[in-house]
Amino acid sequence: MTRVIGLISGTSVDGIDAALVEISGEEADLKVELLTGSTYPYPLALRQQILDVCAGKAISMAELAELDDAIAYEFAQAAQAVQVNHKNPQLIGSHGQTVYHRPLKQQSPANSPAINMAYSLQLGRGALIADLTRIPTVSNFRVADIAAGGEGAPLVPKIDACLLGHPTKARCIQNIGGIGNVAYLPATNDTENVNISGWDTGPGNTLLDIAVQQLSDGSQTYDKDGKWAATGTPCDALVQQWLTQEYFQITPPKSTGREHFGREYLQQCLTDAHSYNLSPADLLATLAEFTVASIVHSYRNFLPQMPDEVLLCGGGSRNLYLKERLQAQINPIPVLTTDEAGVSADFKEAIAFAVLAYWHQLGITGNLIQATGARQPAILGELYLPIG
Repeated sequence: MTRVIGLISGTSVDGIDAALVEISGEEADLKVELLTGSTYPYPLALRQQILDVCAGKAISMAELAELDDAIAYEFAQAAQAVQVNHKNPQLIGSHGQTVYHRPLKQQSPANSPAINMAYSLQLGRGALIADLTRIPTVSNFRVADIAAGGEGAPLVPKIDACLLGHPTKARCIQNIGGIGNVAYLPATNDTENVNISGWDTGPGNTLLDIAVQQLSDGSQTYDKDGKWAATGTPCDALVQQWLTQEYFQITPPKSTGREHFGREYLQQCLTDAHSYNLSPADLLATLAEFTVASIVHSYRNFLPQMPDEVLLCGGGSRNLYLKERLQAQINPIPVLTTDEAGVSADFKEAIAFAVLAYWHQLGITGNLIQATGARQPAILGELYLPIG
C-alpha cells in the first residue's frame, strides 16, 4: 500500500481539495481507500487575485512568481493539515491551480503564427510543495499530454474507468466543477480502454457563481443547494440560443475553461437576457438550465448511446436544483452521485491526482488519448524531491 495525498483547486477557485488515500494495484486491480479529505479555503485576497488573473488581469513577472509561490504555500499547508493523525504519506500529487487554458482547437489571433499545440498553466509549483512538506511531489500533469498533441484535459477518465466502471451498466461520470466534464464508461470490462471517452461539456458552476456574486453585491459567492435559482423560472429561449454557439458543436475531444465561460461570457449572457426582463432568480434558473442543457446536449450528440446511469461529482453534485433539473431532462435515466458507487463525490478529483502521482512512480501512463486527443499515451507529471 502506498499512502498519497492528492491536491487540487478547480476552476471555481473555491479552495484546495486535499485527499489522503491508500493505493494498491496498478490499473485493472487498482484499489483506493480514502482515509480523510478536507477543503481548505484560500485567503480571500489570494482567491481574488487568482480570479482576477484568470479573468485576464495583467501582472508583472515578479507578481506572477509571487503568486506561484503563494499558491504553492497554501497547497503545502493543506497537505500538512490533511495528514494530521495519520502516518506520514510517501507521495503528493498536486494538480495546482489552473490560471490559463488554451485548447488545441482555439483559433490563433489574427497576425500571429498558427500554433498547433494547446497550452495550459497551473500555478503552485511542485518543487516548493516538496520542500515545504518534505514529501516527494508530482505536479505539472498536463504538459506531457500537451507535448503529445493533446488538449491536456480531461485527465480523469482513465481513473474513472478503473474505479467506477461497471460490467453491465454504461455510466457517465459527470463532474460539475467550475467547468463540466464527462467520462463515458461503456458497460464492459474494457481492459484496453478503447471505448471510453471524455470531454468538457461546457459551463459548470462558473457562470452561476459569478452571477450570484454580482446579484448579491458580493455578499454570496455561490447559490447553496441552488435554493435561489429554484425560486426562478428558466428562460428556455435563451438556453436554446446559447446552445447554438460554436463550442457546443465541436466534436470531442475538446476542453474549455474560464477563459471562455467566464466574466466576459456572463456579461454577454446578461446582455442577451435584457429584453426578457428576467428577475435575479429567473436569471440564475436560466444559467442553471444552461449548464444542465449543455450536459444533455453533449450526451445526445456525442455519445454512442445514452448511459444507463449518471454519477455526479464535484461541487455541483451538491446543488440540489441542478441535480433535479438534470434528472428531469434525462428521465428515466437515474442521476446519482459517485458516493453511491463508492467514490467520494467531493474528493474524486483530488483522489484522481493522487492516483496519477502513484502511476507516475510506477511508470504507468495516465492520459486517455480518445479523451485528450493526444497522439500517444504518456506518463503524466514531473517529480520533485525535497532539498537536502
